[in-house]
Amino acid sequence: MSTLVKASFVIGFDGDDHVVHRDACVVYDGDRIVFVGRSYDGPIDEVIDAGEAIVGPGFIDLDALADIDHAILDTWHADSRGLVWSQDYAVTRRRAVFPPEETLFMREYALTQLIRNGVTTAMPIAAETHSAWAESYEELAGVVEIAGRLGLRMYLGPSYRSGVPVVRADGTRDVHWEIALGAEGLADAVRFVRDFDGAFDGRIRGALLPCRIETVTLDLLRATAQAAGELGCPVRLHCMQGLTELRLLREWYGRHPLDVLAEAGLLGPRLLIPHALYLGDPDTPFEGSPDRLAALAGIVHCPLTMVRYGDALRDFDRYRAAGVNVALGTDSFPPDMIRNMDYGNNLAKLVTGRLDAGSAADYYRAATLGGARALGRDDLGRLAPGAKADLVVVGLSGPHTGPVDDPIRTLLMNCSGTDVDTVVIDGRVVMRDRVIPGVHEATMRSRAQTYFETMKAAYSARDHMRRDPAVLFPASFREVRGT
Repeated sequence: MSTLVKASFVIGFDGDDHVVHRDACVVYDGDRIVFVGRSYDGPIDEVIDAGEAIVGPGFIDLDALADIDHAILDTWHADSRGLVWSQDYAVTRRRAVFPPEETLFMREYALTQLIRNGVTTAMPIAAETHSAWAESYEELAGVVEIAGRLGLRMYLGPSYRSGVPVVRADGTRDVHWEIALGAEGLADAVRFVRDFDGAFDGRIRGALLPCRIETVTLDLLRATAQAAGELGCPVRLHCMQGLTELRLLREWYGRHPLDVLAEAGLLGPRLLIPHALYLGDPDTPFEGSPDRLAALAGIVHCPLTMVRYGDALRDFDRYRAAGVNVALGTDSFPPDMIRNMDYGNNLAKLVTGRLDAGSAADYYRAATLGGARALGRDDLGRLAPGAKADLVVVGLSGPHTGPVDDPIRTLLMNCSGTDVDTVVIDGRVVMRDRVIPGVHEATMRSRAQTYFETMKAAYSARDHMRRDPAVLFPASFREVRGT
């Protein structure tokens, strides 16, 4: 079945870069794009007239939130020790906060949010805080079913780790190790890739997703590198994202995280590193060149999340000039890639003092072409004949949009994910007029609120001081009840 989508702006691809077609259309037949341009004279089965809108490639989110975000609880704390596991909880009392059916509800809720924000290809991230250790094979098998039903394109695998950050009874930080659980987690992750890679007409692909580098042993990193080579799949490892990480790796190995990755055999074209902020040692964390990162599949830059935690990439243009492939991740709620690009654009100006830093065009490239390059896919992140029919319609007719100048700068400065109207993945319309078939938004939101309240209350049992949620998470203002 052939479908023509027309709009005031179409972001095409000329073989080298994105180009803008005014008053143009995209035609796809089945799961492939067959035409991009101003006029098409072939047979058409359906026409979608988007009107005053941008039609562009779907966004690729390689650190995509796949649970209910904790950032609303922990991005404003001067002391975050109450937000991680106590050593006592890790050793004697840990448990999964939610039964499997509730965990899968949370996953479905999160995946619908990705679609609502124009994400067509996602590699998920979820906090292990509320699990008994990390993600399970069974949990991710459930995610495969959800993603397949919703139509999302995803790179999936259960997370795994050998240790967990903890707070001792005296308030000091440590890592609690259970090495066998890391090995078991990798074995399950390998089994998952073998079982599900290529599911749902190829929209589901396998990936190895170990947790943060300071929670994974060197032996497990080596085993991950070997497994990825045998499976031919990507690896994503959160790394170079905090001073505690730098200090721990210096203490354990006497080396920078990149040297640890090199020794483990991971520093190569299969590896994705979210954040990658700290190039130097703990005393001078931002000094050094990002040139070694050019050997990777890419870094996953998450500007919106990073600024919420008081940090920023220093700087976007310097990494790109060093040959680093920069992809984007939202890593927070809402998973709004448009706001994410805008924050990145503004932060690049702030850290460099240059108004031309981190251009809107380069951030749009990162959200599309950069993600595709990181995955080794030349059929994603672009609207061109032969590419996958993954596209997003962003409306420009809302009163908040204002006058439209350059469509990409207008997109970043005046729009948000709430302006995403229609999403097509693999030639299937997965959202039309902001309606996802089979999803009752109000019911899902009500259930998500209940889930969140349970999640919030569970912090008390893990806190090293067993504080009440009202103490851990005081309100911005005193709440007055009654008349």
